[in-house]
Amino acid sequence: MNKIDLLIGFVIGIIVSILGMFLYITFIMHTDFITGMQLMKNEGNLGKIVTLGSILDLVAFGILLKMNKELMARGVVLAVIILTIITLFI
Repeated sequence: MNKIDLLIGFVIGIIVSILGMFLYITFIMHTDFITGMQLMKNEGNLGKIVTLGSILDLVAFGILLKMNKELMARGVVLAVIILTIITLFI
């Protein structure tokens, strides 16, 4: 059961981060999500978009800790670490 909670937290972290990127690109940049991602990648600012998307992971982390779901919160932190490593190599 512990590994499942960690995996669920990881998935929550990835989904929330993608949601944050989507919200930023859609509402702040006023472009389509795919177009905005391609534009940011061409400009070399993709890491900044991933960072802004990961801000919502803090909210998910706090909510999971408040609900006493420590392993799921660890999964969210793991998702942020994996996203950071992936961003370094893109």
